[in-house]
Amino acid sequence: MSPRGDAARGDRPPSKLLHHGLSAGRPDPLGATWDGEGVNFAVFSAEAELIELCLFSPDGRHEIARIPLRERDGDIWHVYVAGLTPGTRYGFRAHGRYAPEQGLRFNPHKLLLDPYAKKLAGRFRWSDALHGYRVGPARADLGFDTRDSAFAMPKAVVTDPAFAWGDDRPPRHRRSQSVHYETHVKGMTAQHPGIDRRRRGSFLGMASQPVLDHLNKLGVTTVQLMPAQAHLSERFLVEKKLSNYWGYQTIGFFAPDPRFLTQGEVWEFQTMVKRLHSAGIEVLLDVVYNHTAEGNELGPTLSFRGLDNRAYYRLAENPRYYIDDTGCGNTLNTGHPAVLRMVMDSLRYWVEVMHVDGFRFDLATSLARGPEGFDVDGGFVSAIRQDPVLREAKLIAEPWDLGPGGYQLGSWPHPFMELNDTYRDSVRRFWRGDGELMPELARRVLASAERFDHSGRAATASVNFLTSHDGMTLEDVVSYSAKNNWANGEENRDGHEPNYSDGMGAEGLTSNPEIRAARDRRKRNMLATLFLSQGTPMLLAGDEIGNSQGGNNNAYAQDNPIGWVNWDRPDTELMDFVSELIWLRQAHPVLRQRLFLHSRPRGTDGIPDLFWRKPDGSPPSDGDWHDPEWRALCIEIRAASTTPSYSMSDDVVFVVFNRGEAVDVTLPPPLPGSEWRWLLDTSGGAVPGTETRASVRVPADSVAVFDQSARL
Repeated sequence: MSPRGDAARGDRPPSKLLHHGLSAGRPDPLGATWDGEGVNFAVFSAEAELIELCLFSPDGRHEIARIPLRERDGDIWHVYVAGLTPGTRYGFRAHGRYAPEQGLRFNPHKLLLDPYAKKLAGRFRWSDALHGYRVGPARADLGFDTRDSAFAMPKAVVTDPAFAWGDDRPPRHRRSQSVHYETHVKGMTAQHPGIDRRRRGSFLGMASQPVLDHLNKLGVTTVQLMPAQAHLSERFLVEKKLSNYWGYQTIGFFAPDPRFLTQGEVWEFQTMVKRLHSAGIEVLLDVVYNHTAEGNELGPTLSFRGLDNRAYYRLAENPRYYIDDTGCGNTLNTGHPAVLRMVMDSLRYWVEVMHVDGFRFDLATSLARGPEGFDVDGGFVSAIRQDPVLREAKLIAEPWDLGPGGYQLGSWPHPFMELNDTYRDSVRRFWRGDGELMPELARRVLASAERFDHSGRAATASVNFLTSHDGMTLEDVVSYSAKNNWANGEENRDGHEPNYSDGMGAEGLTSNPEIRAARDRRKRNMLATLFLSQGTPMLLAGDEIGNSQGGNNNAYAQDNPIGWVNWDRPDTELMDFVSELIWLRQAHPVLRQRLFLHSRPRGTDGIPDLFWRKPDGSPPSDGDWHDPEWRALCIEIRAASTTPSYSMSDDVVFVVFNRGEAVDVTLPPPLPGSEWRWLLDTSGGAVPGTETRASVRVPADSVAVFDQSARL
């Protein structure tokens, strides 16, 4: 018979219940809410038989009271404790049946974090006592463990998140003007020589003037922060003396990650946001609502599992086991009303209280999978699309997971944008020299319209990138033909494949000047392609200064110089080039259009919005598109045919992507009274602003850009 989750009466701490200060409280809002006179606690559990609030000493080491939550409204348990103040440390214990075969995993010996905790304090220590079962091979998770886990757990902290925002306003850059910059708070700041050592690796370091100056100099409009919510490191990593550096093991969806706090206070995150906003920069959070740090059936009992396992997680047909569409052991059950509410409350909290501007949803397909599979009309997507608080937020889906039908690129509705991995692969392969890639390049340069141009979506829905945290850096893409993940301790078996990378005659660092020059040119070509493409460009932090991870394409466990941005010898020429590209993109509206281009005549002048051309000026035939000898693609771009006449631009840009030998290119006739002007040459040969006539010679392996200027 499965044991019940009744705590042994002999191991309870003294009952200091402050009887004169207890009252029923209220079921809303969930979490711990201070009102100036005391704290209201409310927590969800549909199947617990009793919930206890545990109060701890200021240092979190001693449990000083257990207070039964006697009041229950539906599935919300609550109590009000007068006299408590911000800084109070607490947790919960949940009583009920321990029957893993039925999906029930209550164990009151395990201290549970409040899913709505706004702040965590104290060190997490891996211990067998964290598990609801007696660890060992005999019965696996079917046994029952009576050891108290409080000593190994961080504690939730009552918090007053009020902050002096002053005149803070979200920048709200138009999507067509946005340039995203993916970065890690610690990785960006840990080695930056201009940041005070006491603030390196922190939110305050991310808000420092050197970082703001760097982002502004580049022309970045939006930073996309890798997970900044409280997370844990997996046990197998800790035992290897590593950690989960990236942070994709969330345990607190409302709490800033303590590792980025220098003083342990929520206002540090808010200060970062305010300072980034003052510099005109939006803040997006990479959020992980698809799974939690509790893992599979053999994982620890830290919060959700102990409060209501059958509600919080998607369970298999045999409810002892978890559906794992994420590759991380479990999948959060956003189909349950209470879990969906938690996710929505979390999103609104980060927007309303912390002033963030949007979110990148990790493994987003898991969040939108219903009983019949991926469902864009289901609860999660519909809840977000109708929410008034999230109406102005930028939303980016990572449109895949490991579950059935998990790859959903292009399937998300407005207003979601999507990370476009086909863009990454196609551009890498084109510049590497893979055969018959011209049609692929053409599609990617036009924001992958074959996938995204439906249901009123904008071209900006395609978030184009060359690299991201998950993979090689740009420097490594041109420096390594194979990944080098040995430092991860997994025999180089981990990490994404294929990389479509190329060491170009050497592996890693080289002193060969020809190879180094070729690598530099390929980086410029790839970056130019990124910023000349329709869609929303995303740059990985450090790519603009030549940052390398030594070929590691899965630096998730490398909280050290491998994973951090190296500011020691930045490639300032490359940084200036990236800044020039961003300026060029902002100066020419036709390079960043909201509407898709389809080579259709414009109503105002009858001229198609797009011309594809071969170097001799002729349009390519069907056979040309698949000719492996065709190496130079030319594009003439105007405002989209469906652009309203009142916002129609006379802007015209001509671009050449040449991955072959030097080639003579015939320019199309300019508008009357205009001349073509050479704007960009990634080979460094042409002088920007130089006017040119009917034909130009475009250097080998280069990108050239021209626009039309009035004839003097």
